Amino acid sequence: MAEIERETMEYDVVIVGAGPAGLSAAIKLKQLDADLEVVVLEKGSEVGAHILSGAVLDPVGLDKLIPDWKEKGAPVNVPVKEDNFYMLGEAGQLRIPNVLMPPLMNNHGNYIVSMANVCRWMAEQAEALGVEIFPGMACSELVFGDNGEVKGVVAGEFGKAADGTPGPSYEPGMELHGKYVFLSEGVRGSLSKQVIAKYDLAAKSDVQKYGLGMKEIWEIDPEKHREGTVTHTMGWPLEKNAGGGSFIYHLDNNQVYVGFVVHLNYKNPHLFPYMEFQRFKHHPVIADLLKGGKRVAYGARAISEGGLQSMPKLEFPGGALLGCSAGMVNVPRIKGNHNAMLSGIAAAEAAYLAIKDGRSGDLLDGYEALVRTGEIGKDLAKVRNVKPLWSKYGLLASLGIGGMDMWMNTFGMGFLGTLKHGKSDAEATEEASKHEKIDYPKPDGVLSFDRLTNVSFSFTNHEESQPAHLQLGDPSVPVNVNLAKYAGPSARYCPAGVYEFVEEDGKDTRFVINFQNCVHCKTCDIKDPSQNITWTVPQGGDGPNYPNM
Repeated sequence: MAEIERETMEYDVVIVGAGPAGLSAAIKLKQLDADLEVVVLEKGSEVGAHILSGAVLDPVGLDKLIPDWKEKGAPVNVPVKEDNFYMLGEAGQLRIPNVLMPPLMNNHGNYIVSMANVCRWMAEQAEALGVEIFPGMACSELVFGDNGEVKGVVAGEFGKAADGTPGPSYEPGMELHGKYVFLSEGVRGSLSKQVIAKYDLAAKSDVQKYGLGMKEIWEIDPEKHREGTVTHTMGWPLEKNAGGGSFIYHLDNNQVYVGFVVHLNYKNPHLFPYMEFQRFKHHPVIADLLKGGKRVAYGARAISEGGLQSMPKLEFPGGALLGCSAGMVNVPRIKGNHNAMLSGIAAAEAAYLAIKDGRSGDLLDGYEALVRTGEIGKDLAKVRNVKPLWSKYGLLASLGIGGMDMWMNTFGMGFLGTLKHGKSDAEATEEASKHEKIDYPKPDGVLSFDRLTNVSFSFTNHEESQPAHLQLGDPSVPVNVNLAKYAGPSARYCPAGVYEFVEEDGKDTRFVINFQNCVHCKTCDIKDPSQNITWTVPQGGDGPNYPNM
């Protein structure tokens, strides 16, 4: 096929992803120099369409970026009034006293928010400063310069046929070049993954670890609603099968965020994270809260959980990794948005100084140091051992020893050093023969729902004539290896029902990819035991359309 010719647009900084990190970088760049040409490219149909987060927001990043955010009408209106931590058993619960929690776990001063709506508001602030924001523009390729540096991206390619060739309405997209390119794609971003591999950015870091976060928005009985209440639980129903827990956040308008996180380093391939979430809602306490209410939205997203020791090198020739593209979530706090914002600010400051000095396409000296020695590094250093303790020794060790380590680190006296994570989440998966199947109750359609019904509440959509954006390295592996050895875990770990093993009379089992269902959580790219699935971007605008996640 002849080489595709594309138009080119030149900018000072090209930013991939209109999440809290990318938008913070864009705003800060224009605050520092109004004449800088800055563009933000967003694969969702609109800013916020692909944003899914808990979310209890620590406003430290927002305070630093836009100190008068309250006066400017930021949708940050529900302060946390009550903080609860519970250990669940099958029929009861035990409250963990707040006084035992390290100060960093206190949510006083934080806010329950829809990060999708916060990002929509941030986009308005950015555009008012002159930032160009293009939603519906998936960035499908990196563009490299003569010296091997990243000099831009290809965005806005539409109309490919199912076999990958240009279809009748093909649009080649365009190349957007920048003096620097910021990758703020969120967890396991496709371009970030390429950059980390190409420049060996993870050579000196530990393996990255992940969780799968699933979330529903419920409208509940006003008599049961407690605006500003934050509840986290651990224990049942996961118990020894996997690490994880839940969050229940009472926002305004009688709405509650009900979320469930499963750590993806579980061993038993029969585990069904989505069904664990659905079973959780039948706990007597949760069921009573939701009784008489209705679910109005659903979504899912992978979460980076490796912490400080798993962050790759953040600078590469021509750009930088921001926020969850590098993995800046504080796992015990279940918060990453504040660090994403701070990373965007730090990257913007480094790029501003470099461009001011007439530089481009090189390493953004200073950004790495700003992150690792500044507020982000200090935040993550205090909790760096909680996740590896949980993974290796279980929940109680994480609560006891991990809690003590957080207390000691609060006073600068950490006694465990920095623990290692060990295996990747894919490598942690064991053969099915070593484990028993797990019997899950059938969803009742009132509190719990089948996957495909719930996916309809993510409002996801993909143009069906395009190539599948979920690509197999070897098409024979799903049946011959993953089904044979691991009982086909993709049929369970996907929270959207994308993957199926279909048995046909007189024919071999087929592996089916229903990519139209995909909510872009990236779990398959992470958990596939053969690492045979690669998540790439579909054409721009496709995927979920979250209203206020």
